Formats: sequence, structure tokens, C-alpha cells
Amino acid sequence: QVQLVESGGGSVQAGGSLRLSCAASGFTNYMGWFRQAPGKEREGVATTNIVGTTYYAASVKDRFTISRDNAKTTLYLQMNSLEPEDTAMYYCAASLSPSGWSLAPREYHYWGQGTQVTVSS
Repeated sequence: QVQLVESGGGSVQAGGSLRLSCAASGFTNYMGWFRQAPGKEREGVATTNIVGTTYYAASVKDRFTISRDNAKTTLYLQMNSLEPEDTAMYYCAASLSPSGWSLAPREYHYWGQGTQVTVSS
């Protein structure tokens, strides 16, 4: 079992920044961030593997940066140039699958409770 606890969400205006953190009881190869807006399906935002390779959804590439501190077993998501469309509950997740790079929620096995991000225009 991997326990995940997110923090760092909040309310910001468009163009602002937030940094999310995820404290993990342990790391798997792929650790990722997902989000879910009301009435929409959960979608992958970014993921990183144990050697630091990163993958991003097209909608956040060049605005968001995922990183991991393997010694502290903490995952981060730096979010810049936030847009109202980024408003969602953000979840940290851990994958036991070699296909975690795909950012498909079905490839992730452990989930945090989420942290809310609200971006106003």
C-alpha cells in the first residue's frame, strides 16, 4: 500500500501560480498528477518516473512542471500561468504499471484524497 497526501491547493486569479505537494509513504516507478473538474472525467496532467523522465498533457505543457524528491518521497507540481480551465480537484497517484507514462487513470493504483485548485478570471 502507498499512502498519498496532497497539499498546496487554493484559489488564485488567472495568470497566477500554485505549487502542489504530495507526501507519499513510498514511491513507485511512475508518480503522477491528475485532475477532475465537476461533470468531467478524471484526466492525467503530468507524470514522472524514477529516473526523472516527465510526460505532460498537451493542455499543461510549458506551464506546469512535475518533479519528485525520491529521498523525501514527495511529489510536486509547479503550476504557472494558471487559467480558469485549470480549475479542478487535483490528485496525486502512484502506478505499479510499466505503462504509467500514458497518464491513463486505469494504470494508477493508489490515489490521494485530492486538493482543490480554483482559478478565477
